[in-house]
Amino acid sequence: MKNEKLLTLLKILGVFTCLYLFLVGIGGMGYSFKLFGKEFSGRILQATSDPLIGLFIGILATTIVQSSSTTTSIIIGMVAAEAIGVRGAIFMVMGANIGTTVTAKLVSLGHITRKAEFRRAFAASSVHDTFNFITVSILFPLEYFLHILEHTATWMGRIFVDVTGITKPENYLKKFTQPSIEALADMLDKVPWLVLLVSVIITFFMLWAIVKLLQSLVLKKLEAFFDAVLFRNAAIAFVVGMFLTVLVQSSSITTSLIVPLAGAGVLRLQQIFPFTIGANIGTTVTGLLAALAVAGQPGIDPKLVIAGATVAFAHFLFNASGALIFLPFKKLRDLPVLFAEWLAERCIRNRFVPIVIILLFFYIIPIIVTWNTIAGVFNK
Repeated sequence: MKNEKLLTLLKILGVFTCLYLFLVGIGGMGYSFKLFGKEFSGRILQATSDPLIGLFIGILATTIVQSSSTTTSIIIGMVAAEAIGVRGAIFMVMGANIGTTVTAKLVSLGHITRKAEFRRAFAASSVHDTFNFITVSILFPLEYFLHILEHTATWMGRIFVDVTGITKPENYLKKFTQPSIEALADMLDKVPWLVLLVSVIITFFMLWAIVKLLQSLVLKKLEAFFDAVLFRNAAIAFVVGMFLTVLVQSSSITTSLIVPLAGAGVLRLQQIFPFTIGANIGTTVTGLLAALAVAGQPGIDPKLVIAGATVAFAHFLFNASGALIFLPFKKLRDLPVLFAEWLAERCIRNRFVPIVIILLFFYIIPIIVTWNTIAGVFNK
């Protein structure tokens, strides 16, 4: 019992240590872009200004790192460094929401040798990406022409900065992280690409470690309760998905967790769908942490802090808008479920089809669309 308590305490201390290093990683990215200079940042800004390119960069980046939280955090750090504009970043975040669904898809392939299980598991994984694809198809043109998310998120970002006071001189977060950011840069001789690379690695692995530690602290204790009781109705499933994702900081983990349960026939798609929407909203908390982290960058302009917060709130508004579109209306709520079931039925007829779908929509098409743009940034 004592050893178990000690292990729990060490895990909690590990979470806080990793969280600090995560904040340092975000700050280090901003520092590195200052070292690169305005010309390099300008090239990235120009390359990512196209909304469609931004969308596919978000998809590709997230399918590679398997975490929309990581992608969004990196995007917010780049916005604060003036390497990406707010408008382009919002479309990247939309893409990140699609890209993060590939994890559940890959988990479902573990059932591919068992026909009935695979049909249920693949349908469960498809509910998440169907929701995000539909939400993007609705909000992308609205944002493109009307800037609804950008205007609303900017207003929320200003309030966030005013309430938290993170741009004030006495900001303790800045004092806490700035020495480590500068020490990291000095240790790497302030070589821009090296500072960027190490900062991205720190950000990725610290968020990964936080997720793993929180997963062992939270999910292991909840697995016994993952049955129909927690999914009694749509409202409860939504709240469970949201708070569980806030606790473990990863929608990929929580949505992938229910795929085997669906495969085993424990949960139905109608129960899973509101859970995944809640998970999408819960994961936006990481973006707010990243928005706080950018305030720790040396000499950061308050306007850039607001810009970072704007992207974080746009991420939240995107997912909240999707929830408002689907959750209140049963007929709309059934659409992603029906499509997921239809797709699963098609995929079990030839089990190479789901593999082709994953490769095509999450890797091949995004690479084709973004290849010239990404290559152009580094070749100039």
